[in-house]
Amino acid sequence: MPLPATMRFVDLPSFGAPEVMVIASGPLPVARPGEILVRLEAAGVNRPDVAQRQGSYPAPKDASPILGLEVAGEVVALGQGVAEFSIGDRVCALANGGGYAEYCAVPAGQALAFPKGYDAVRAAALPETFFTVWANLFQMAGLTEGESVLIHGGTSGIGTTAIQLAKAFGATVYTTAGSADKCAAAERLGATRAINYRHEDFAAVVKAETEGRGVDVVLDMIGAAYLEKNLGALAKDGCLSIIAFLGGAVADNINLAPIMVKRLTVTGSTMRPRTAEEKRAIRDELLAEVWPLLAAGTVAPVIHSVLPFDQVVEAHRLMESSVHIGKIVLTF
Repeated sequence: MPLPATMRFVDLPSFGAPEVMVIASGPLPVARPGEILVRLEAAGVNRPDVAQRQGSYPAPKDASPILGLEVAGEVVALGQGVAEFSIGDRVCALANGGGYAEYCAVPAGQALAFPKGYDAVRAAALPETFFTVWANLFQMAGLTEGESVLIHGGTSGIGTTAIQLAKAFGATVYTTAGSADKCAAAERLGATRAINYRHEDFAAVVKAETEGRGVDVVLDMIGAAYLEKNLGALAKDGCLSIIAFLGGAVADNINLAPIMVKRLTVTGSTMRPRTAEEKRAIRDELLAEVWPLLAAGTVAPVIHSVLPFDQVVEAHRLMESSVHIGKIVLTF
């Protein structure tokens, strides 16, 4: 069946509140060398999408300016040199942009076949969070079996993924969340102790839970507001991995002495600027280490809401409200 000449997509005429997004029509993207063209069935909604909509997270120069970083659907065209996929394959993928559309071109090295037993909605909830958690928690921070980790935002898409993966690979998990219900949900996912940050000092709780030692790794998305307490919560030779700055990027009057005294490592990254080769390496490790866990049901995406594509404004309002537990997914 020939491809249509046009597609619907979420247009962003200006930066601002969710209401600035509108449904528009435009030409299909073309699969460049090394890319595949995917007809979307579902797309994940993520914090970076909100930041891009607000004007603080621009798309790379060679990427689509359309919002959306994770997609799932059917391969309908192959770019030059692509041999690992075929027309008709059902894949999910980490997109460099363009995910809020009926068709999206993605690098083949960032695409993965649906895990066994998965539909498009569940598959679309995987790429952005699993790429991010694997790269930051396991590759960069080096979390291993027998270690302990504090994961902030335990009921976010990142948090629910990180808790499950850390637990599956033999780590002891502590996490923070903002309500009793969210704390209970995080503990059901595998956290040994969920800390209600509205009523408890997470650094003090971690110290008490670990008999004064602290944790080996902190996965943080808050940034400046939590920096000093994060350093205090770490054990000797621990690592703080920062993946977002929801609490600010500039920290004033912070005591950095614990970094030297405890030989700490502070690291961080964003996924979007990584090279295609780096993303392919993460993809390959996910296929080898994590996809079997998804197929076995040991780990699974937590999905809070599934909304039709034309309700993208409501999806962003829900994301900004932070009342959700897990992922928000759009369907086509």
